[in-house]
Amino acid sequence: MRNLHDHSLSDMQATDPSLASPILVSAHKIAIAGLGLIGGSIARRLVENHRFVTAWNHSTRPYEAARGLGIQCVDSLETLVAGNPDVLILALPLEVMGEALSVIAPLIKKGTTLTDVGSVKGPVRDEVKKAGLEDHYVGGHPMAGNELSGFEASDSALLEGALWALTFDDHTEYSRFLTIADMVTKGLKNSVIAIDDTTHDRAAALISHMPHVVSTALANELVDGSYAAPSIALALMAGSWRDMTRVSLTDPQRTRAMVELDAANVAQLLHSMAQRLEDMAMLLTEEEKEGKGSAQIHEKVQEFFTRSDPFRSYKHRVAAGTADCPPTSLLLEEGNWRRQLLDSALRGERVVDFLTTHEAQVIRRPLSTEETEKACAREQA
Repeated sequence: MRNLHDHSLSDMQATDPSLASPILVSAHKIAIAGLGLIGGSIARRLVENHRFVTAWNHSTRPYEAARGLGIQCVDSLETLVAGNPDVLILALPLEVMGEALSVIAPLIKKGTTLTDVGSVKGPVRDEVKKAGLEDHYVGGHPMAGNELSGFEASDSALLEGALWALTFDDHTEYSRFLTIADMVTKGLKNSVIAIDDTTHDRAAALISHMPHVVSTALANELVDGSYAAPSIALALMAGSWRDMTRVSLTDPQRTRAMVELDAANVAQLLHSMAQRLEDMAMLLTEEEKEGKGSAQIHEKVQEFFTRSDPFRSYKHRVAAGTADCPPTSLLLEEGNWRRQLLDSALRGERVVDFLTTHEAQVIRRPLSTEETEKACAREQA
């Protein structure tokens, strides 16, 4: 298969030959640095889908189990890179990324595309640039996981139906993006949205990093025993507490690292969340003073709980299998693929396959029922 990594950046931005070619880039030889929960789950799923996977882990503890699954394990990060894989995935803690990149930089070959699975993208790209590897790099973040850790907790099913955010900047080569997209859509049977780092980190702060802080704050409230006896609260806790505090069970070091690396976005959201909670506390205090019969206060409290109706409706449609429009094609133009893919993500579309280098198959999943009906009607017309 033709190697498209030989195009220079200037050629790629001006008249990108790969965009005009029906020959797709593929990633069959994949190396993974880190066999924890996410790295291990990716390795398992790739092997199940007949991709050749090599791996290195800072400890050899998971090697026996990994080799039993068909994952080829090596003794050092240097050996992993020297194997000249199509893709090198960094599934490492965010705080050691810079050190790993310094090892990789003098060894990586031109044909290897570098990606990662970190939940914060801007700081990772900064480390990649420091190492001089920005021309190799496509940011990656699989939207999957749980509160567990280690290879023994990994499971290929963890990535079932997962969406990956792939991130780019002005230096990202389209052929390298296609290489990672092939690994995700064909090697992992997952879907993709393509966005810039800033857009990703703002969204990740809302749907992951800030909730980790809020979840931990709830657990801290229990441990401190400032309102109710912890023993009584533990005895009474059920589904709502379990669901809202699940991510507080995550390794605190892992949580701290991702929150600190996305600090500005998380802080802004926490201020906003604190204001929402303070407003509700004031309403309830006022209602207690004036009595439960205050229609005006009751209406404001009710509005708090109904404001998120569009989200509830969306989740019901997803559960019922009626949220997605039929698959449609997205044609990518020379020199404009970044903007087109970002616009696609903003419309609520996800890429499920690349039919050629310039034609993606997308499925749209808008937020509101009305948007879904209108979008599906347009695509069926």
